[in-house]
Amino acid sequence: MTSPAVFLKIKVSLMKFGLVLRFVILLGWMPVALAQTSTLPPSPNPVLSARSNLVLVPALVRTKSGELVFTLAARDFTITDDGVEEKVALEENTDDEPLALVIVVETGGAGARQLDKYIHLATTIEAVVGGVPHKIAVVGFDSTPTLLQDFTSDLDVVDGAIRGLTPGNGGAAILDGLGFSIDLLRKQPPQYRRAILLLSETIDHGSHMKLDEAVREISDTNTAIYSLGFSSSKSEIKGEASKLNNSEPGPPGGCMSKDPNADADTNRAAQTWECLSEIAPPLRAAKMAVLLTMNQLRRNVSESVAQLTGGEYFRFSNIRSLEKSLLTIANHVPNRYVLSFQPQSPHPGLHSIELRLKERHSLVVTARRSYWAESEDTRESAPETQR
Repeated sequence: MTSPAVFLKIKVSLMKFGLVLRFVILLGWMPVALAQTSTLPPSPNPVLSARSNLVLVPALVRTKSGELVFTLAARDFTITDDGVEEKVALEENTDDEPLALVIVVETGGAGARQLDKYIHLATTIEAVVGGVPHKIAVVGFDSTPTLLQDFTSDLDVVDGAIRGLTPGNGGAAILDGLGFSIDLLRKQPPQYRRAILLLSETIDHGSHMKLDEAVREISDTNTAIYSLGFSSSKSEIKGEASKLNNSEPGPPGGCMSKDPNADADTNRAAQTWECLSEIAPPLRAAKMAVLLTMNQLRRNVSESVAQLTGGEYFRFSNIRSLEKSLLTIANHVPNRYVLSFQPQSPHPGLHSIELRLKERHSLVVTARRSYWAESEDTRESAPETQR
């Protein structure tokens, strides 16, 4: 818990809005503190790493009938970062770049009943990776994630790992499985494109990773997540929906008073951020972006992570619909535009980005919606262009 001395310092600083603003940004930079009862030591002036200052935005452009559009240039797009328009560049020849792919399969919970549908999965995976150099790993998860096959370029080895999937326990820790897989991808060479193929139900059961940590993990790496989902039961969906953040202004007695009805995920650090964001309204939008993303993850994890990262989400109910979705992904993966920009205001924390076409508004654009900017202090070893 934050010491009384720190709160006294904050109180004094309220007379100087600039100091308050920097302190709030610092709290926004430390989302892990929202899920723990202790806070990290403050850093006075966080400086973003120049190595991680290039944001990549893969984008798929289609007509309303689903046909891919290949004729656009950088000048046809506009990107805003937290509402600020950025200068857009188009990366060339990215379809020839090597690919690192993690296949993440739910083996526990309702996923155990789906395993027989994946027997021929490796055949379609070959179409997804195409003719570029590639490395594929296989991760299974129930209540905990497990590396079933480390990265390999041998599709026969991948096929053996998938055919060897066995039912797990009753857990379905989707967020833990994704966090585990993202960590695997972080260790791959920076010239590799990164992707995750997630096969799971829609509702998380039993992840130890908190929702705010999940937002950071998913947004903190240039990884596209392609999700193939089967529905969770209606009772499970209803139970998770009841946990959504309400719109009440705060606990009785003021924003810093103790709330007896607070959710288990809430702590004093989060409450402090809430109070300070009320004092500094411009930062309220950044906080709301995190909260909205957390609520999306509660409703449908597999669909939300695809939307956040610029991947795609497909529902399947049988082998035929599964294979059809995989073939669609195989067609889309190499046919994306890869746009980039350098943020004008690269503050640490979550950034909301929006990609639009300047004209031809009838076309449908699919792209990532956010990224997480780290400070130099928290990621000294960050590779280049990994946002």
